[in-house]
Amino acid sequence: MNWNTWIRQTHRWLAIAFTVLVVGIFGALGLGEEPAEWVYLLPLLPLALLLLTGLYMFVLPYVTKWSGGQERTQ
Repeated sequence: MNWNTWIRQTHRWLAIAFTVLVVGIFGALGLGEEPAEWVYLLPLLPLALLLLTGLYMFVLPYVTKWSGGQERTQ
């Protein structure tokens, strides 16, 4: 599997995990239950990883353009 493909797949699965966590927190709040304080911090890990993979995918077209237009594989 190509490195860029791996990053994109990771980004997609992190987005799903982040969405499920946030919906779960709102669902718990909607049921009238007050989750523990640490539960509110759970989405921060996938969000940080989403930031890193998103920045990588954002910069990738510029790097490939500067490297002569050929996609670099590792």
